[in-house]
Amino acid sequence: MAVLGVDGWRGAWVGAVLEGRSVTLSVLADAAAVRAVPGIEVVGIDMPIGLSDDGVRACDVAARGALRGRGAAGSVFPAPVRAVLAARDYAHARELSRAATAGARAPSAQTWQLVAAVRDLDDALGDPPDPRVVEVHPELAFRALDDGVRDPKGTARGTVQRLRALRAVMDVEDALAAAPSGVPVVDALDACAAAWSARRVADGAAECVGDGATDVRGRPMRICW
Repeated sequence: MAVLGVDGWRGAWVGAVLEGRSVTLSVLADAAAVRAVPGIEVVGIDMPIGLSDDGVRACDVAARGALRGRGAAGSVFPAPVRAVLAARDYAHARELSRAATAGARAPSAQTWQLVAAVRDLDDALGDPPDPRVVEVHPELAFRALDDGVRDPKGTARGTVQRLRALRAVMDVEDALAAAPSGVPVVDALDACAAAWSARRVADGAAECVGDGATDVRGRPMRICW
């Protein structure tokens, strides 16, 4: 059975279907299209799923801790609180977040850029949520594959480090050679890493962080790899 790894890209998603060592890259228009990919056992998606109503998610704190000193702690953006999904614009998002957190939190500009994708995914998961869809983080996956991955993604050294890590578990160069036109190597590699995490979830071998909590819509607040 195949698994799917997904990374956000330009209002859409880059998907990587992994079956054995074979991996195939595609562009998926929205989260509904992600869920509709046939024959998929687990979907690993690099996007917040379970959302706190009033504070910081324990999984974000733990993920940053796991990456601290390993070149990527800053890659874990704090997930927005659920109220922010109703925001009209960035100023409204900050207002809603402060109201929900007693003034303690407002989303960063980087987090705000993710809100449309988080909303799309939240809507697509349904009630109860699709249990096949699991939140992952590529930087945790890359370092589990090879702790020598330390340089930033997008740099020459960082790209080669990630390619070498993925080469051990999939035919990544073949996938890149056949990638849809325009897909950046950064997003393609992240989708492949998400697919490897999805395979680990399917095999019962994944590591996960979080405190076991679910949000108001029943979505788990956890990150796996």
